Amino acid sequence: MSLFRKKSLESVIAENGQKSFKPTMRTLDLVLFGIAAIVGSGVMVLTGVASASAGPAVIFSFLLAGLACTIVALCYAEMASAIPSSGSTYSYMYVVLGEIIAYKIGWVLLGGYILTAAAVANGWSKYFNSLLSGMGINLGEKFTTIPQDGGIANAPAIIAILLLTVLLTRGTSESKMINNILAFIKVSIVLLFIVVGSFHINIENWTNDFAPAGFSGVMVGATTVFFAYLGLDAISTSAEETINPEKTLPKAILITMLVCTSLYIAVCLVLTGVVPYSQLGTGNALVYVLTEVGQTKAAWLISLGASIGLMAGVLSFMYAAVRIAFTMARDGLLPNSLAKVNKNQVPNRLTWITGLLTAFFAGFLPLGQLSEIATVAAIIAFMLVAYATIKFRKSHPNAKRGFKVPAMPFVPGLAIAIFIFLIITSVTLTTWLITIGWMLVGAVIYFMYSIKNSKAK
Repeated sequence: MSLFRKKSLESVIAENGQKSFKPTMRTLDLVLFGIAAIVGSGVMVLTGVASASAGPAVIFSFLLAGLACTIVALCYAEMASAIPSSGSTYSYMYVVLGEIIAYKIGWVLLGGYILTAAAVANGWSKYFNSLLSGMGINLGEKFTTIPQDGGIANAPAIIAILLLTVLLTRGTSESKMINNILAFIKVSIVLLFIVVGSFHINIENWTNDFAPAGFSGVMVGATTVFFAYLGLDAISTSAEETINPEKTLPKAILITMLVCTSLYIAVCLVLTGVVPYSQLGTGNALVYVLTEVGQTKAAWLISLGASIGLMAGVLSFMYAAVRIAFTMARDGLLPNSLAKVNKNQVPNRLTWITGLLTAFFAGFLPLGQLSEIATVAAIIAFMLVAYATIKFRKSHPNAKRGFKVPAMPFVPGLAIAIFIFLIITSVTLTTWLITIGWMLVGAVIYFMYSIKNSKAK
């Protein structure tokens, strides 16, 4: 059996045509789905962390990350329109580069999605605790702090994830409706912060020490927020539940990137303008900044909105993890029993496995460590999608595409160069060792089970 055996484009399109899931998602649903993933994990959780690393120059961190991810968004738009599958990057690799590469990226993304969901839930709990404190309720540090910091567990994050798992088992229609509401709340809260905070900007906070760590700080800041952009890949995992995915997916991906990058930059400008950058290394930076300038009512509203809206990000990434694993199980690379769906057309076992793992990581591991590992997953996935777009254009020149990347192969080649530079300069050795360890676990499973049970011919 060849490690690089491929699935035909026709077979992937045929699988999508069978509709394992009921198509219910339109362009607006997908845009809100993407915003829920990207804005939640990036704007509300890690903008403060990135700003603490790069200072006011963090705007260049987001411009760099935004440039690379916008290019990748173009690549995703082309690939999603040509290969509409809930497997997203995994399915693209299976068609273009072969099974072993597809399995590896599927395995990396699976871990990345779970860790990203855990990181967002971890950050959410900080806003939730701020909200409760404003109401005079104190849960006690033991039950809101991970063991590394002297507590028992982050109990609010664990409970919230388990409740979202129950929601996911109810089906896409109910999850979609709630996700749309949460995404709307989240964007409203971000806009509230930008408007209120802009009246308290002190220009000297931008000019006194614009780039305290120089270029390296800007690069660290860019790498810090990359994991949030996994929301791009999350959008494309919804292909089999999307109405007219060939046209809807590209449109939704590009709109989502434009909206999210604009919000990122605006929030960072306000954050670094209102208080010195050195005060921003916190998971609930938006609340902290408004509290510092006496806007306690607005800060409480931010806590309330974030406590509600951030759950949409957790929901989106858990959903994406389940869909990736489902597609791998359907292909025989994971046990086929995991691909069985319940009466609501949901892979129940996979959903609960994902939920329990996410709850464990959110409850017991630190935010920074979770986001660093998830960032590597995002960078690897994006780099492979950019490369696959070039190769797919050559191998399948006549494939039906709802969108085409301009200036091929220069545009995706530029993204690949940026990602390689980021990996070399910004990813720590510890993060690499953990990532490689996760990939080795996947390799053991592949050679002991997947290679013998694969349905690819």
